[in-house]
Amino acid sequence: MAQPYVKETYKTTSELTSKQKTAFFLRMLGGVGFTFFIALLGLGLSKISGFDRVGPLACSIIIAIICRQIWDYPEKIRVGIEFSAKKLLRYAIVLYGLKLNIAVIFNQGMPLLLRDIGTVVFAIVFTLLIAKWIKADFLLSLLLGVGTGICGAAAIAAVSPIVKSKEEDTAIGVGIIALTGTIFSLLYTVIRPFLPISSIEYGIWSGVSLHEIAHVALAAAPGGEDVLAIALLAKLGRVFLLVPLCFILMYWMKKRTLNKSDKTKIDFPWFLIGFIIMSLFGSYIVGNYINVPTSVMEGISNLTSFILTMAMVGLGLNVSFQALRTKALRPLIAMTITSILLSVVSYFTL
Repeated sequence: MAQPYVKETYKTTSELTSKQKTAFFLRMLGGVGFTFFIALLGLGLSKISGFDRVGPLACSIIIAIICRQIWDYPEKIRVGIEFSAKKLLRYAIVLYGLKLNIAVIFNQGMPLLLRDIGTVVFAIVFTLLIAKWIKADFLLSLLLGVGTGICGAAAIAAVSPIVKSKEEDTAIGVGIIALTGTIFSLLYTVIRPFLPISSIEYGIWSGVSLHEIAHVALAAAPGGEDVLAIALLAKLGRVFLLVPLCFILMYWMKKRTLNKSDKTKIDFPWFLIGFIIMSLFGSYIVGNYINVPTSVMEGISNLTSFILTMAMVGLGLNVSFQALRTKALRPLIAMTITSILLSVVSYFTL
């Protein structure tokens, strides 16, 4: 059984001697390299038949959690692992903004945006209500509600610093949302031929109700390019709602702090500004003023996903099996029930 670890504190680099600086940067490189290696293993595992349905993110988190249980936390390279878990996480969210084409949403997706707002509100409210009913962990349930309503792992990663969630909660939430979303998307592809709805309606249903962009693509792609396009358009509207939701959560956290004796400062999520800037850049500059080859944009998208995976590895190393047993089950139940209800309600309101 893994032993509990004690978080080590580090001086700022300006306070270190030349020898200490060298040792510090070696530990930094070692930690970042370790998360890179685990993410690479997860990527390789996701290429194997069966695991390809789960995806590299979930595979990498599973490997990281298993490593933590077998060898405990690698304290000597903690500084690099925490760099991946915190800094790289924010860089990935900034780059993720390129996946959001605001122009397309404003020009074609406004009717779908109302559905998307309904999805976000429904997912968060029902997850929290069910969580309260079955006495599940509140913050983990909130993360899962946000992930279900917005865009899975990226949404959880974006809101976790705002709501001050523990790193292990963030990692557990991401793992749950990745695995559950994959199961739902596979079920969608299985039942698609038997549904009495048009292909376009199926695409809208997938985009409005499934968890991540990858899940929407997995479910909608068998229907053809038009189905995939409308599904992704519906999904992009939900990604767009990440920004206003984050500001709502900031306001809620400040109000919550004022009502308590705890005066913990709520840091402004500056990475969201980067997210917005990159969204605007990708929507209005790329293609209009700067021609960027499709292969380059795809490469940036893959890099973004890999950086996010490295960050999730760093978070996953903080997860213990005891935490999974004691904290994950009830929030998982709450999210699963909500996801089923969301699928049913969104289907019958097409």
